[in-house]
Amino acid sequence: MAMTDTELNVKKEPAGAGTGTSAGTGAVRRGGGDPGTRGRTTIADGVVEKIAGLAARDVVGVHAMGSGISRTFGAVRDRVGVPGGARASATRGVKAEVGEVQTALDLEIVVDYGVSISDVARAVRENVVSAVERMTGLEVVEVNIAVSDVKLPDEEEEEPEPRLQ
Repeated sequence: MAMTDTELNVKKEPAGAGTGTSAGTGAVRRGGGDPGTRGRTTIADGVVEKIAGLAARDVVGVHAMGSGISRTFGAVRDRVGVPGGARASATRGVKAEVGEVQTALDLEIVVDYGVSISDVARAVRENVVSAVERMTGLEVVEVNIAVSDVKLPDEEEEEPEPRLQ
C-alpha cells in the first residue's frame, strides 16, 4: 500500500523550488524536527533494576538487598563463578516493571539494627527515584519496599559453608 503525501508529512515545494543552494530559496528540509527525537528508545527491566539496586545500596542503614535465601544463593553463585553472577548481584532484591514512559519497582532490603526503618525506607525511595528518573527519563510511579530482615551487630554474615564432594 502506497502512502500519500499527507501520511508521510511531506512538504510539497513549487516546481523549480529547492534547486538553489542558499537558505531561504526553497531548500528542501529532510526529516522532521530535532534528530535526537527521531526513533524510539526502549529500556530493559534489568537496566532499571541495576540502577535501582545500586541506588538503594548507597543509603546508610541498608545492610543488604534481597531475602536471606536469595543472598545465600547469590553468595554461592559468586563463589562458584556462574556467568551473570555480577548482574544477579546488582539486581538482587529488585524487581522492575518498565513501560514506555513509567516504571514501578519492588525492593527487598535488610536494614542494620538500630536505624529507623521508616527513615531508611524514605531515603531509599528518594535515592532510587532520583537515580532512575535521571538516568532513564522514565517516571517512577512507585517504589515498594519490603524489609525482610534486620542485621544484628553480633550476627555473622550469612555465607554458606563450602561443601566438599
